[in-house]
Amino acid sequence: MKFTIFFKYSVCSLILFISLFSFAQNDFLGKAYYMSKTSVDMNNFGRPGMSDEQKKQIAARMKSMFEKTYILTFNKTESIYEEEVKLAAPGQGQGGRFRGMMSSLTGGDQYKNIKEKLILQDQELFGKQFLIKDSLPQIDWIMGSETKQIGKYMCFKATATIANSDFDFTSFRRRPENRKQDSTKIKVNDTVNPVKQIDVVAWYTLQIPVNQGPGEYWGLPGLILEVNAGRTTVLCSKIIMNPNEKEEIKKPSKGKVVTKLEYNSILKKKVEEMRENFRRRGQGRNRRRG
Repeated sequence: MKFTIFFKYSVCSLILFISLFSFAQNDFLGKAYYMSKTSVDMNNFGRPGMSDEQKKQIAARMKSMFEKTYILTFNKTESIYEEEVKLAAPGQGQGGRFRGMMSSLTGGDQYKNIKEKLILQDQELFGKQFLIKDSLPQIDWIMGSETKQIGKYMCFKATATIANSDFDFTSFRRRPENRKQDSTKIKVNDTVNPVKQIDVVAWYTLQIPVNQGPGEYWGLPGLILEVNAGRTTVLCSKIIMNPNEKEEIKKPSKGKVVTKLEYNSILKKKVEEMRENFRRRGQGRNRRRG
């Protein structure tokens, strides 16, 4: 048993040494492709009397919104994480207010600079451009000895508990029809962006010794290839090292500069306005029917 553990760490140390030597020889660029999936409790959506066909349509829309492909372009100190652009399937180019709302709630290009401890995110909110600027959040990883293979890369497990204040789309779900509301106080599950603790499991590889990862995840001694956090799973499907076409990693620079806390406050007010508008439309339809 002791020999097995010693052998495993010896092999990993050798991999790390070779990788560090290789990556130190010249400036390199890498591209990692990730599939992101977020499960949603569909019981929270819809309205009483909705047909099965309508429910299927909503489920299909939700699936397309929460299953995305991202590309992480990285070097030793910088990275840009952006959604891969795909052509919409026939019939998916339309979505009305639902698609417009979801596109505003989805994060834009995200830039990380490990050396400067800086994170920038390009974000459009209902036609207005913002630039979210913050210090890179510190993640207190607990690194274990458990390993697994992801593609051709040996990966190690790390865990952490982080504070998450991201917008929770399920907070925008329809309230029960029989619930009494004070018309002067429109709320979205009391708060739009409550700070909550979520457990994170990450798998990283020493074969690519950079402190980068998808989204806001970083800080491990190798590239993070998989993340499981709450209802979301992000998995790397392909890595290209030193692609033939070199790309410059550019910082997002357009839009009104705000912190994430400030942006969440703006988002909360906008969602409350939308909810009030929906409520008024519903009251108008009810009066016409009456």
